[in-house]
Amino acid sequence: MAGFHREAWRRSPLVIREKRVPYYYCRLKNISLELKLTMKDNNLTSEIIGGAIEVHRALGPGLLESAYNECLAYELEIRGLSVQREVAMPIIYKEVELDHGYRIDLLIEERIVVELKVVENFTDVHTAQILTYMKLGGFDLGLLINFHEKLLKNGVKRFVF
Repeated sequence: MAGFHREAWRRSPLVIREKRVPYYYCRLKNISLELKLTMKDNNLTSEIIGGAIEVHRALGPGLLESAYNECLAYELEIRGLSVQREVAMPIIYKEVELDHGYRIDLLIEERIVVELKVVENFTDVHTAQILTYMKLGGFDLGLLINFHEKLLKNGVKRFVF
């Protein structure tokens, strides 16, 4: 039986707040593997990725991040989504609020963090950056998009926190 539990933990794709939930628990409780995400979140994510693909198709790789930021924000606004640009993320330590210039590239519908990059490859620093923004802001869903790819679908990472 001990092997069963170990195997269930290892193969479970569901991670909540950095803790893996056993696969059999998900099956017993009839929990969706994307527990906290709703269909609206999935549709919003699809709409954002579709908008990014549209921008990439029109402009191609090779521009500055700020150009893609403006164009993607415009594209998403055309699609009827609420878009906030360069949202400040202060750090709160005990009673002190520190504003050190951390900014989310795009915040969609006040729930999805979108971080844009124009780099050869994603690094651990890029992953840490979006996870930190999600943690500081209390957001559950994030997209990391690299416009330097020939095919944009190869430059999209989705994060659930």
